[in-house]
Amino acid sequence: ILIPATGLAQAPRGIAGFKLGETIDTCREELQLETVLPIRYKPYLKEVQMRAQPGFKSGLLLYEECAHPGRIVRIKMKYADSSKAFYRELLQRYRERFGDKAEWRGDPFHVVMAWKWKFKSAEGDDISVILQHNDQDTDEKMGNSVKMILYNAMDEAAACYDAKQPPESTEDRKKRKTAADWAILIPR
Repeated sequence: ILIPATGLAQAPRGIAGFKLGETIDTCREELQLETVLPIRYKPYLKEVQMRAQPGFKSGLLLYEECAHPGRIVRIKMKYADSSKAFYRELLQRYRERFGDKAEWRGDPFHVVMAWKWKFKSAEGDDISVILQHNDQDTDEKMGNSVKMILYNAMDEAAACYDAKQPPESTEDRKKRKTAADWAILIPR
């Protein structure tokens, strides 16, 4: 048995009733299926909004469409309470649950505060949990959020998709590398 990086008996798999590695069929009634969108530059992934969950303002599931269609590979939830005080309480409880071996993922000025825990499940899955608070950077989601990612499943979906793509021809490769007109490459 592989022990998670934090020493937990089991790596975390889910939150609010949603679980990494399961299919969206297990939670279909909690999803807003009319909101499904493909992910830009990753056509093997789709995103769907969740229905309101207690304690959360919103949520998104990312699922793959190649190796195991419908498999949940990322869960992102925004907490209903967006205050910094709530974030501090969450962080304390996350540390009690997952340990102190988290990696700082926020910016050096603490405008966006984020901590990342990494786990290796007994099954060999690479899972991360990222807790984030932001109340200033409008380019990022505001408030408190948690993101759980099943990395090896995302990699497997990408490899599956790549394997199904026709190889690029030598002629297409040459066209792509041909020097373009400088006038179109520089902003005007």
